[in-house]
Amino acid sequence: MTAPVRSDATSVAVSLGERSYDIAIGRGLIASLGARIAALRPRSKAVIVTDENVARLHLAAAEAALSHAGVATNRVIVPAGEASKSYRVFEQVCEAVIASRMERDDLIIALGGGVIGDLAGFVASVVRRGLDYVQVPTSLLADVDSSVGGKTAIDSAHGKNLVGAFHQPILVLADTALLDTLPEREFRAGYAEVAKYGLLGDAPFFSWLESNWREVFAGGPARENAIAACCRAKAEIVARDERETGDRALLNLGHTFGHAFEAACGFSDRLLHGEAVSVGMALAFAFSAKQGLLPAAEAERARRHLADVGLPTRPSDIPGPLPSIDQLMTLIAQDKKVKRGMLTFILVRGIGSAFVEGGIDAGAVRAFLGEKLAEQ
Repeated sequence: MTAPVRSDATSVAVSLGERSYDIAIGRGLIASLGARIAALRPRSKAVIVTDENVARLHLAAAEAALSHAGVATNRVIVPAGEASKSYRVFEQVCEAVIASRMERDDLIIALGGGVIGDLAGFVASVVRRGLDYVQVPTSLLADVDSSVGGKTAIDSAHGKNLVGAFHQPILVLADTALLDTLPEREFRAGYAEVAKYGLLGDAPFFSWLESNWREVFAGGPARENAIAACCRAKAEIVARDERETGDRALLNLGHTFGHAFEAACGFSDRLLHGEAVSVGMALAFAFSAKQGLLPAAEAERARRHLADVGLPTRPSDIPGPLPSIDQLMTLIAQDKKVKRGMLTFILVRGIGSAFVEGGIDAGAVRAFLGEKLAEQ
């Protein structure tokens, strides 16, 4: 049951000039979805894009809120999972949106986790040369990361998120009550992105998480405080660097290694995105320590916290056969941060002190991965 709308919802502004928008955070906010959209885009129609799992749990509440505000809607429901970030499903959603007779002043609502946000946002970026869209994240990962900042994409056979566009939403509505229905594994995977904000740029926040992560998992004020802290951090970075030409690349801490393992696992339930990011961040800290950038004990502290919450931190934690070094290096070479064939990694000088480093020697990465793949 959806909780009552709270009057003390937190609002975080993403300041991008004429593309600015708010992130609303609080319990029961889905009941205000229609009123918020009607205020932002009067007389607009909407197509809700969601997946089969989320539709069973939250579609009725979203449609009721929109209907109550007089917003006419259609729905597009796709299979759950990373496989829906494909050319085939992208085409199907585009055609369904066009068939619903959407006009340039209408909008798309992404109701779901990161997969739906990425897919629906990319559809919105291209149908009729660009439609507005609203993010209604239903996972912790989407609340704190993928719903904010306008990155939209689908996957390629060559790697994750290689086909996409920057397209900012007009509103992010993070109803934390929707997380009550999230499977524990999915919530834990999303927590990797929460920890990421502390690890890359906020040592006091990471220390707070070390003491309060159980309360974040349990729900209540600690969860909302953590989500708001992450959204503020991302909003500040996006406002400085909307299209990832500088600071925004820091948000990819752990993603170069993580995406390679995720792709090697076939973008499947074998390794969820947040789990891959957890492994990737632990490896980024270990690689940084190997380069002499921080003490090994500091890297172990970061890894230990991720392990304490039940996240994988080593390649051997990934179920099933591990990819070869050659396979991983091929996937890393497809990373979007590669420039003129040179590897770029997000490295760290300590907890809360990440930086972008280009020109990383591929031989050093290969040797490091060889050591980590051999560990049990």
